[in-house]
Amino acid sequence: MSSSSAPRIQNPALRRKIMSAAEAAALIPAGATVGMSGFTGAGYPKQVPQALATRIQAEHAAGRPFQIDLWTGASTAPELDGVLAQVNGLRRRLPFQSDPLCRQRINAGEIDYVDIHLSHVAQHAWFGFLGRMQVAVVEVLGILPDGRLIPSTAVGNNKTWLEIADQVILEVNALPPLAMEGMHDIYYGTAIPPRRQPIHLTQATERIGEPYLHVDPAKVIAVVETCQGDRNTAFAPPDAVSNQIAAHIIDFLAHEVKMDRLPQNMLPLQSGVGNVANAVLAGLLDGPFDHLLGFTEVLQDGMLELIKRGKMTAASATAISLSGEAQKEFNDHIDFYRDRIVLRPQEISNHPELVRRLGVIAMNAMIEADIYGNINSTHIMGTGMMNGIGGSGDYARNGYLSFFVTPSVAKGGAVSCIVPMVSHVDHTEHDTQIIVTEQGLADLRGLSPRQRAQVVIDRCAHPDYRPLLQDYFDRARRQGAQHTPHLLGEALSWHDRCLRTGSMQP
Repeated sequence: MSSSSAPRIQNPALRRKIMSAAEAAALIPAGATVGMSGFTGAGYPKQVPQALATRIQAEHAAGRPFQIDLWTGASTAPELDGVLAQVNGLRRRLPFQSDPLCRQRINAGEIDYVDIHLSHVAQHAWFGFLGRMQVAVVEVLGILPDGRLIPSTAVGNNKTWLEIADQVILEVNALPPLAMEGMHDIYYGTAIPPRRQPIHLTQATERIGEPYLHVDPAKVIAVVETCQGDRNTAFAPPDAVSNQIAAHIIDFLAHEVKMDRLPQNMLPLQSGVGNVANAVLAGLLDGPFDHLLGFTEVLQDGMLELIKRGKMTAASATAISLSGEAQKEFNDHIDFYRDRIVLRPQEISNHPELVRRLGVIAMNAMIEADIYGNINSTHIMGTGMMNGIGGSGDYARNGYLSFFVTPSVAKGGAVSCIVPMVSHVDHTEHDTQIIVTEQGLADLRGLSPRQRAQVVIDRCAHPDYRPLLQDYFDRARRQGAQHTPHLLGEALSWHDRCLRTGSMQP
């Protein structure tokens, strides 16, 4: 037992179950459904998945098929999704992933990928819709003498996995600061119909649960000690495009305040993952708004900086996913951040009832939007999965305001991100309020389809593609269809041309 992590395992019965990662991985049967911790590169198990991948590789070499079904909170890291995909160890994956090797196998038809709204995962598991979970592998920061668990840098679906799994393997990670204890708020009041009760959370950062996870000690079959950091989530510095998108959003929010449709200190903010979303948050540092609150899934560098600079009072999330520099800032000032950050299960952070009650302002990235406001968040050219819908739908449909953001072009300008008809629909026009590119902002609230189309073309499309989109829209209207005018053959050929030539340049 390592001296660094021994004090973190204080329960005598569970201390007797300490073993190596290889020994723990040997307890996972072939064909099992395995729930693992992890949400957007944070709080995932570090050693057992790699040991399991080594075992799977040996089983395959001996001619014995070995795959598992893998459920997590959201995306993980190369040490989990990557190593298991590399050895062809995944049969089914849900609800979200971002690993290149995993993506490659999904798009080759070698992994059955089930893309689910993140707010649906825990309840579908409880309903029995997804089948039985044999083993849960969950990272925690410590085990108290009475067996309660100190959650790690991501809560995700861990509460549910610990409750529904037949058996549990715990990874106790000694690297994250133990001073995170007390930052978490684990709510145990959820139930399935017809026994559901209202969730009494009325302020973004109030606490309604307790700081610890619970597990039946009899279900714990292994405890593995680790000392390893989360995936380093590096962000590109905000560029001119990201800064323009951020400026459009900030100007719009200031106008909403002026029109008395928003309070001066805004409403709670949600931000999706990635460089553009992070840059939008960075833009708020110099914006006119103070005393901000966050109610989001993942707390990234931009939101951490808002808290550090005093622009944001506090934030609620289900995971903390930071760059190396921001992680050091967090660790060095953990006492400061512990009082200002609340980490919850994703069935709370993404709960539609709470998103609507709190009036969350949602900001999410997309792959493409069509001129009527339908959004594609997941598929390249309609067939190739990128990452997944994640929590964007939870927030977009239920938020007070919902922004979808993207640069107006991709592939160095060869592809327009504003198209006549999206190649895959994740969010319909009914769930889309505001589309933003570096070209401008299209406020679609209260507009008919034809009105939306003209606003999107005029304000969001790149000048190189605006004439093409306008020509399409004009000719579609002349065909006689006047509610949502389309030329279906041409709309589909737009994407087909991109597939064949890699360009939609005129």
